[in-house]
Amino acid sequence: MEKISYKIDVFEGPMDLLLHLISKHKLNIYDIPIVTLVEQYVDYVRQMQEEDMYVASEFLEMAARLVYLKSVSLLPVYSEAEELKNELQGELIEYRDMKAMAEKLSENTEGFSSYIRKQEKIEVDQTYRRFHEIGELFNAYISAAGKKLNQLPPPIEAFREIVVKKVVSVSSKISKIFSKLSSKSKKTNWKSLFTDAESRSDMVATFLAVLELTKSKKVQVLGDGEDAEVELLDSDFTDVSEDWN
Repeated sequence: MEKISYKIDVFEGPMDLLLHLISKHKLNIYDIPIVTLVEQYVDYVRQMQEEDMYVASEFLEMAARLVYLKSVSLLPVYSEAEELKNELQGELIEYRDMKAMAEKLSENTEGFSSYIRKQEKIEVDQTYRRFHEIGELFNAYISAAGKKLNQLPPPIEAFREIVVKKVVSVSSKISKIFSKLSSKSKKTNWKSLFTDAESRSDMVATFLAVLELTKSKKVQVLGDGEDAEVELLDSDFTDVSEDWN
């Protein structure tokens, strides 16, 4: 048998050595001749020991594993040997594929750190040139302020429209309705009561006045919709108007 003369530092571990022996002697990794492989491996380890080279424990552990595999393979019933052989074969194939992939990755990353450029100073114009409408800025402020802004009291402008509006009393509209019914033969069109309304407050007060007069049985509403008529039943409206003063 050819004498082995390579160094231990060539191999990363026992699997690396086994792959080298399989490749060197053209053995079939899918049908390993265990006896041949064991002899080559053990010869290599023995040569390292004779040359006073450091032998890692993992190499000795693999030697013991191979010798045991060789021993059980010589037994008449060698089912255990087949199982151990398949296990070793799977580990070798997996290690071979991982080694090949590592070599490809090493080739792809070669030269990544071979050139380092001096850091360059980049001049950046930090002038903000975008134009924003007032409404856009206000909405952005509302969004940024969040719920805290909702806790602030409303501005004075929010009450201006309420303060300047004239409040119309229901009692004044009761008196006006009585005057209109008295001058029109105690009956008038429902819609005509709202013709002189100047504001929403005026219309609401008129509507409430009709409801109160109807409730007090001072007037009655005849018909439906725009054709309805309001008829005066009792000309005494003092007690009704007093309730709304």
